[in-house]
Amino acid sequence: MTAGPLRIVLVDDHTLCRNGLTELLHHRGNIKVVAALGDQARVAGVWREHRPGLLVLYLRMPSGDGLTLLRRLRAEGCDTPALILTMSDSEADLAAALRAGVRGYLLKDMEPEEVIGAIERAARGELTVAPAMTLKLAQMLQSGAKGSDRKGLLDSLTERERQILDHLARGESNKAIARTLDISHDTV
Repeated sequence: MTAGPLRIVLVDDHTLCRNGLTELLHHRGNIKVVAALGDQARVAGVWREHRPGLLVLYLRMPSGDGLTLLRRLRAEGCDTPALILTMSDSEADLAAALRAGVRGYLLKDMEPEEVIGAIERAARGELTVAPAMTLKLAQMLQSGAKGSDRKGLLDSLTERERQILDHLARGESNKAIARTLDISHDTV
């Protein structure tokens, strides 16, 4: 991460989630939510004004989905890494998010510390996927569903991420993978 707190723009139409996550991150100290928006209308302007280090976007909102918003921002020159926050554990949504170039895919039922850790890892440049989605990701890669989709997903992964997925596909636990690759459990 850069010097100073990680600056985040949070976009989620659920007020309770948006306010709760903002408050949770506020108490962390090293993360600052510079804007928490309930719809997509002002996101581009807020991004230009604040130049945050990370975007946290809810996948499905009445004003449009987070991936469409991300594509619009990318077309306007936004290169800020993005995480998707969602209730969807759909393989199709996960694949679409990874194809769109997100740095992470988080589920709203994750523990607060898991979400904070995922945000911090994404800010360091790591790909982070909700633990409940890792098996689905490994199965998608193993099944080779739609060769071009598989190639696109594989191309978006770092060498370390491929190593971890290879171990996951063999059914190894996060703890065992961490020991084998000499990395932290959180990184796995």
